[in-house]
Amino acid sequence: MTRALIIHRAGPQVTVQDKGRAGLLGQGLSQGGAADPVALSEGAALLRQSSGHAALEMAGMGGSFEVTGDTRIALTGAPMAASIEGRKLAWNASHMLHAGERLEIGAPARGIYGYLHLGGGIATDPVLGARAAHLAAGIGRALGQGDSLPLGDDPRDEVGMTLDPQARLAGGTVRITRSMQTDLFGPDVLERFQSTAFMRDARGNRMGARLEFEGAPFAASGQLSILSEVIVPGDIQMTGDGTPFVLLPECQTTGGYPRIGTVIPADLPRVAQAGPGISLRFEVIELQDAVEIHRRHVAALAKLPSTIRPLLRRPEDISDLLSYQLISGVISGHDDKE
Repeated sequence: MTRALIIHRAGPQVTVQDKGRAGLLGQGLSQGGAADPVALSEGAALLRQSSGHAALEMAGMGGSFEVTGDTRIALTGAPMAASIEGRKLAWNASHMLHAGERLEIGAPARGIYGYLHLGGGIATDPVLGARAAHLAAGIGRALGQGDSLPLGDDPRDEVGMTLDPQARLAGGTVRITRSMQTDLFGPDVLERFQSTAFMRDARGNRMGARLEFEGAPFAASGQLSILSEVIVPGDIQMTGDGTPFVLLPECQTTGGYPRIGTVIPADLPRVAQAGPGISLRFEVIELQDAVEIHRRHVAALAKLPSTIRPLLRRPEDISDLLSYQLISGVISGHDDKE
């Protein structure tokens, strides 16, 4: 029997996402895909399946879910309160969801995008080579009550695994490379941009993140004469009022605003996952350094399956068991009655 995921309740921005549709920029379609692609790799590692499998992306709120057959699940990305039939679940871990049980996922404790991965992946029909919803392009839609999603075959049964997620939920330094218009911003403007603390505007979506800051706007010279040209996720456009706007997976494919730089792929999830009150700062790095960082980033994702470990360690698997203090306190072999 084909298994399915049944949605009883969903937040306003629950969608099916995978790695997106590469190679269609010339046809006017940006890649799309998960806002936090690192979370896809982490979930795949926990379930020991391909990172190409589609998962549920939950922005700001999860929902209530059920499966029609026993299904392995994994939870990654922004940690959300999660439980099965009232039993609390560890985040960044894999679990078994039995047929008929209710999985409840709430709001994130930090970050924005949480992910529900399912053994075998979500097996909806691909559109243009991917299952990802691209809301800005009218591909797919946000999910809601009553939706049922088919699941792929899953030959494995291993659960109860965890990993240490890559740090990306606490903001911090975001590295960028120069763009074709970086030189339109004077050295003093570029220096001030790198020393300014930014916070993500709550009105952002999968198209981009508008950044709030204190101080004067960031103006470029001759920006009114810039022709519209190709843009990609990670580009930082400076809007007409001098406010930075970081493009995310569902961004448009062309634009005429000047770009002060481009966020490197390894750091773009920091921007996407920046929740309320999280501070971001930008640092310009050289292109050759960005290429090396990307190489290491890809290698680290490929090694994720080798980093997973059991949530609970079995005593027989602990080589240094005798070094642990298994009993605390003091006991006496004598009867303490006088």
